[in-house]
Amino acid sequence: METLMDQEVVDKITSHFHALSSLIPLHPIRSEDDYDKAVTALNLLLDAGAADETHALADLAAMLGTLIAAYDEKHYPASPVSPLAMLRFLMDQHQLSQSELPEIGAEGIVSDILDGKRELDAVQIKALAARFHLPAALFI
Repeated sequence: METLMDQEVVDKITSHFHALSSLIPLHPIRSEDDYDKAVTALNLLLDAGAADETHALADLAAMLGTLIAAYDEKHYPASPVSPLAMLRFLMDQHQLSQSELPEIGAEGIVSDILDGKRELDAVQIKALAARFHLPAALFI
């Protein structure tokens, strides 16, 4: 049976892996220290332009982001957010007043929704999702 790689190739890969791993944590994140190092490394990669998928280090940044996300999901699970809280957050982030949400309707309707007197309907949810480029599920 033919081997896929000879020992020389394995040694070369090992050498490169150790060199790269000394700069970028290329393993599952197991501790807060690993996490901090991974986040710092990802920020450096993104500052260097690796957010652009044509950048030479884009795949490395994406892989590191996946490792960080896996750790986040396990150790920092997100709490559910109500549709009303999501709407209030988006209004705050985009500095929007009630009158600046025509997707929902007149200012009185927006007020009723924000006061909890009415719920968002399917048309409003679809329009908000499109406006903010978010999944409609966030408003349900």
